[in-house]
Amino acid sequence: DALDGRALARARALATAGTAAAMTGTAAADILSEARFGVMQENVCVLDCDNANKEPGQSLNGDVLFHSPDFLGFIWSPKPYLMGSGNLQGETSFGGVGLHWSFPITKTWQFEPSFGYVIHDGELASPYPDGNPRSLAFTEEHVLLGSRDLFRTTFGLHHDINETWGVEVMYEHLSHGQVLGNGRNQGLDNVGVRFSYSFE
Repeated sequence: DALDGRALARARALATAGTAAAMTGTAAADILSEARFGVMQENVCVLDCDNANKEPGQSLNGDVLFHSPDFLGFIWSPKPYLMGSGNLQGETSFGGVGLHWSFPITKTWQFEPSFGYVIHDGELASPYPDGNPRSLAFTEEHVLLGSRDLFRTTFGLHHDINETWGVEVMYEHLSHGQVLGNGRNQGLDNVGVRFSYSFE
């Protein structure tokens, strides 16, 4: 009888844990829409190639997308996101928030722009006086972003592999646009491939 009682107690505990996990998963699915993660090549030559040789390397990049709230319906229902990007060479990393749109092209392909706001740990300006040889060397190695906070604009082409997984090619541009800052605005242009996982 004692063994039966302990077995029943364990069964009840497992059932309770399973129910709690299911409820947590359901709650997460009610809030979260997707996760995007992949690798970006930093500071590639796209439009302005003057600074494309500075801070080369790769970054791990990821977004968490939330379901679009009803009040954003008037601007084509973008999904709010949180994102982070960590440079693997110790150069500019950043994180922020924004809005992500998805426009179907075919049944499995989508064009996906986004616009957001990020804070970074990169260089703003040279720490050395103009004319100092060390200043020239510093500016030749580092992108001078001019402002601690930047706008983030992305354009992606996304493909649904199945109902859960997808893959995208994405272009990402960071700059202050002479709005969040002034003066130096060299910006960053990144290109990469990311996978998507749907919670829906």
